[in-house]
Amino acid sequence: MATIKEQIELIRAEIDKTQKNKATNAHIGKLKAKIAQLKLKEEKAAAHSKASGGGKGFEVKKSGDATVALVGFPSVGKSTLISKVTDAHSEAGGYAFTTLTCIPGVMEHRGAKIQILDLPGLIKGASEGKGRGREILNVIRSADMTLFVVDPFQDGHFNVLHKELHNAGLRLNETKPPVFIKRVDKGGIDVRTTVEQTHLTDADIGEIIRSFGYTSAVVTLRENATAEQIVDCLAGNRVYEKAVIAINKIDIATENEIVRATKALPDEWPVMRISAFKDIGLEELKDFIYDNLGFMRVFLKPQGQEADLEEPLIVKDDSTVENICNKLHRDFVRKFRFARVKGPSAKFDWQRVGLDHLLKDGDLLTIVVKR
Repeated sequence: MATIKEQIELIRAEIDKTQKNKATNAHIGKLKAKIAQLKLKEEKAAAHSKASGGGKGFEVKKSGDATVALVGFPSVGKSTLISKVTDAHSEAGGYAFTTLTCIPGVMEHRGAKIQILDLPGLIKGASEGKGRGREILNVIRSADMTLFVVDPFQDGHFNVLHKELHNAGLRLNETKPPVFIKRVDKGGIDVRTTVEQTHLTDADIGEIIRSFGYTSAVVTLRENATAEQIVDCLAGNRVYEKAVIAINKIDIATENEIVRATKALPDEWPVMRISAFKDIGLEELKDFIYDNLGFMRVFLKPQGQEADLEEPLIVKDDSTVENICNKLHRDFVRKFRFARVKGPSAKFDWQRVGLDHLLKDGDLLTIVVKR
């Protein structure tokens, strides 16, 4: 009997040879649903193996205000880069697989502490477990941003890496689609949509959902959904993460080589040119990482005291009052009474708000706790 890995490879081969058109959308969707189910089965088996002592992985304790995972093939210069922009010392060598474990370093920039992870080089087949692939991918899934480091002399590296991350459930520079599937006791598959669906018919959607073991469900679609988006919603373990790209080694590449490398990358993704070895563009890279992580400043004003306008808290731009409380002290949420906000997120000065209030850059915040 074929192993799970072999079954997945066979289904992927069938997807690759199937002509992509409207008539085959549902068929491809069902095949992708099968892969998603097999992967969930595989993950459960791997978790059971780990729990029963089968193999030791590496885990990284997250620290700082955000975490960035460096992703690249072996020998693209990740170790040199992390040693230049952080306090970490990762051995650099001109041969493959210098880094065999995950080496964290901290980059301090514009008041933020950003953890940068130097991971062993990803290779083709990583999502199926090659080259410690699954362990590396789990670390990337838990990061706030992925920084691809690419070599201008190696064609196709980015596409291989992106495919491995996609196969591992990472959706980079994508927003979570407004697709909602709720299992119900009876009534079959009821598709409700607010926009015209041109990729799939209601029958196609029903087939994909039934292939996942649902007999009755209410499906709500708020955009023109693809088969993959339906499958992603059913799988429920997709990670939506920001990603940026650094083209390294520009000190030894010609302009034509750099332009050719840039053309092979997605047009809408943020791209920077650097040389880690010669320190070219590294200060700009720090700004590039900071800006794309989406930070904001929140100024604290303790009760009865002046606001600290010199040293703001640097937090992610989707932070709530609760996130700030957790960052300050673990007791703040338990003892929380209310908060007052003055600034861009407030309707008026010193508005009284709760834990779920979404903050904005430049807010002044006072937290009131039970004594």
